[in-house]
Amino acid sequence: WQKMLLLLLISSAFVLPWAGAGEIIGGKVVKRHSRPYMAYLDIKVSNETGTFHSSCGGFLICPDAVLSAAHCLEKKAKINKNVKLISLPSNDEGVTAGTTCSVAGWGLTSLDGHPSNVLREVELKVQNDRTCKQLFGNYQPESMICVGDGNSAKLTYKGDSGGPLVCNQKAHGIVSHGDKLCIFPEVFTRISYFEPWIQDHLRSWALQELPASPSSQ
Repeated sequence: WQKMLLLLLISSAFVLPWAGAGEIIGGKVVKRHSRPYMAYLDIKVSNETGTFHSSCGGFLICPDAVLSAAHCLEKKAKINKNVKLISLPSNDEGVTAGTTCSVAGWGLTSLDGHPSNVLREVELKVQNDRTCKQLFGNYQPESMICVGDGNSAKLTYKGDSGGPLVCNQKAHGIVSHGDKLCIFPEVFTRISYFEPWIQDHLRSWALQELPASPSSQ
């Protein structure tokens, strides 16, 4: 129960009010086992009105915790050659405009399509903050990253929420939201802003320190 609570607390920090992102469009199928830190979250919620099903992505930051925009693993992950962790940036470590990053997920592959049954990936470029400031009134550069490519039909959408924006081998962002009527740009949660908070909660629940995280050394 404590592990589940931790993951729900982590996810609450990254669920932004204008969620619209969630699927990989314009990407390609991921090479088998090339993203061993990815987690697929299959979520079922039952109440008096029925049972609702949704899915999300996430990423393993230690054997006890998945970072996501959704929910959690009930059991501790077993690390092996096909299941590995991904490092997080330190609190003062940013990612600059022009950097090419990648995102992976099991979301829809077209605006009116269906979820993918294989993990797909897409490369996206980090944009200048002013690009998102002009389009999103609530854009906050200290806790968000502006990402996208206006010259290509590539984006994330439904089903990819919670997945990591990987830049230079580290998870710098989390799939958050975008404009449903426009593929460019998208807004990702900036992980470095929340890194101290993540570390505090991992320590408070007696979980392992984030491996290879600069701030934990």
